Amino acid sequence: MPPVHHPVAWDDPATRRAWAKLVTCALLGQILWPAAWLGLLAWYVTTSTTWTLWFFFAPLLYAFYRAFLQPSYISWAFRTRRLLRAYPWQVFEEPENGIGRVPGATAGDVWLSFPDPERHDEKLPMILKVHIRSMWWRRRLGRGYATERTQQIREVWFAGDPRFAAVIAAPGPRRLHVLQPRPMNKRGVADPQGAGPAALARARRAGARLPDADADSVSG
Repeated sequence: MPPVHHPVAWDDPATRRAWAKLVTCALLGQILWPAAWLGLLAWYVTTSTTWTLWFFFAPLLYAFYRAFLQPSYISWAFRTRRLLRAYPWQVFEEPENGIGRVPGATAGDVWLSFPDPERHDEKLPMILKVHIRSMWWRRRLGRGYATERTQQIREVWFAGDPRFAAVIAAPGPRRLHVLQPRPMNKRGVADPQGAGPAALARARRAGARLPDADADSVSG
């Protein structure tokens, strides 16, 4: 049963366990991927057999790539926690989704759309850009709900505001993933999109980068 009765998602014990698993994997990766890269590099430098040099070259590059990415996994894990502490879970059955054909999406981008909290008749698309973090979701979205794989996201848990940022999850929750909408300016500051003061204050508590509060009051 989805924990929609909690004031915020973080109050749900299963959600805290899911986040603990997420951050543990991120921290372990911060240790293991650099160690793997150094170990492969040492082997690559010391071995003298030509075929083994080529055999280890691709794993060496991939380990370096993952070691380079890993700090972002940790920062996203803590961004996830801020969102879970600010917003409750909502549950959407068969949310609208697709591939491309929405503003800001390229031909291969997948997206989910959710209702605007202040204009319920409008839906806002949130795009999953190509990234290793989004791979599980990208393999299931935009393909209907007819297969066993796509049935896994027939029900989507959502904690956030589609105008700013949100965590999506498969039921459980599992597969926590942060989404941010477009457009943003070059400094990564989100467009308030007409949100009211309470929504803006909550978004700031959740870690969204927004224009200064003084600017909000002037524009209002």
